[in-house]
Amino acid sequence: MTARRLHRIVGLSLLLPFLGWIVTALIFYVKPGYGGAYESLTIKTYPLGGVVILPSDSAWMEARSFRTILGRHLCVRTRDGWTQLDPTSLHPRPMPAEDELRTLLMDAFSGNPGRYGNIISISDDVAQTNTGVRVTLNWDRMTLYQRGQDTDLIDFAYRIHYLQWTGIDSVDRILGPVGLVGVLALAILGIVLAIKSSGGPSQ
Repeated sequence: MTARRLHRIVGLSLLLPFLGWIVTALIFYVKPGYGGAYESLTIKTYPLGGVVILPSDSAWMEARSFRTILGRHLCVRTRDGWTQLDPTSLHPRPMPAEDELRTLLMDAFSGNPGRYGNIISISDDVAQTNTGVRVTLNWDRMTLYQRGQDTDLIDFAYRIHYLQWTGIDSVDRILGPVGLVGVLALAILGIVLAIKSSGGPSQ
């Protein structure tokens, strides 16, 4: 097989990846909608009021005390991870009822109501909004993670760019290196053809 024919075959096989790289690279450069898609959503806190003395426990590696619309919270970190405790009894504090969760989340949404809208359903620790955003609450740490349809689209673009096309890790790990080898082969064959077409060194 001649270098020209091999160059054509490799070039055609890389046509689809090249189109994907061009489109996704443009998206990564312009970054449309990145601000909302990866916005950091935090729980709204209020002044504790007065002096707060935290109880001590030798098992605690870290402790956070703060107040939200639901009242005072105490989150502690031990070797087993984070746990939310009742500030009075110091017993593990269970996740509240759905109406309280709605109150807590809607208070957090008040900083950007255009993105989060209203809650239409809550399943365990995940709330679905009428704007297509899913918000996950980590009750033990009192943190929020939001993901919308725009986040899904941008992550999809990343998968296209890095040749993660199948969703099967073992296969996708091979596609990336294969694509890079193909680009390298295309470049080398192009150099060979350029040298030949210019006359190149005498044989």
